Formats: sequence, C-alpha cells, structure tokens
Amino acid sequence: MTQLPCLPPRPSFVCLPCRASYKQPHPARTRDGEVDRRVCPRCAGTLIHVGAAFAAPPRRDTEGWRVLSVLLHAGVRFHKSCCGGPGYRPRTLREVRERMAYAKRTGEPIATALVRPELP
Repeated sequence: MTQLPCLPPRPSFVCLPCRASYKQPHPARTRDGEVDRRVCPRCAGTLIHVGAAFAAPPRRDTEGWRVLSVLLHAGVRFHKSCCGGPGYRPRTLREVRERMAYAKRTGEPIATALVRPELP
C-alpha cells in the first residue's frame, strides 16, 4: 500500500454576513506585497482568513457566529500551533463578555484576554 504525500493544511476563510466557511489554498502574496483577496461565492464580499484549525459553527447558531465575529474583529485567528490546535477560544457570549470586562478592568489587550482559558 502506498502512502500519500502529506499535503499542507488548507486554511479556512469565512464570510460573516453569509455565515459560511470555505477551505481554500493558502493565500499568496502579489508582486506589490499584498495578500490576494478572496471573494465569497454567495455574496461577492471579502472572505476573512481564519486559519487551518477552524471549525465553523452551524449556520443557524446565531450566538456562535456573534462570538466568532467578536473574535475575528479583535484579531484572533485559528492557526495551528506546534502542539495541535489553536488553543482556547470562547464559545459563548457570556465568556466573551467576561473576558472583555477583564480586559477593560486590567488594561490587558482584548485579543489577549479573549484567548485566556481562565480568568484570575
């Protein structure tokens, strides 16, 4: 039995208005240094590169997509680390609110507070 070559992971791209996720080849840089723009096949809007360790919530999960929107707008992505997945990411609006209140109270950057597994 022959073994298939190990292919690089195909990162996910998300369209927040459509609540859709697409696996596409890794984005390439153009000659002027810009990253090529990915377009949503449903609405022609710009797709957001979220990383290879992303699992999209179901389309009907309004809360899950709101949490994802907060994470992406704060700059949090879902890239694989050397030990596996991307680490902790909040899944509920309650967890997001707790971490944002902690960030406001302590002055910690919001993106750092959002990925904290436990709050002190």
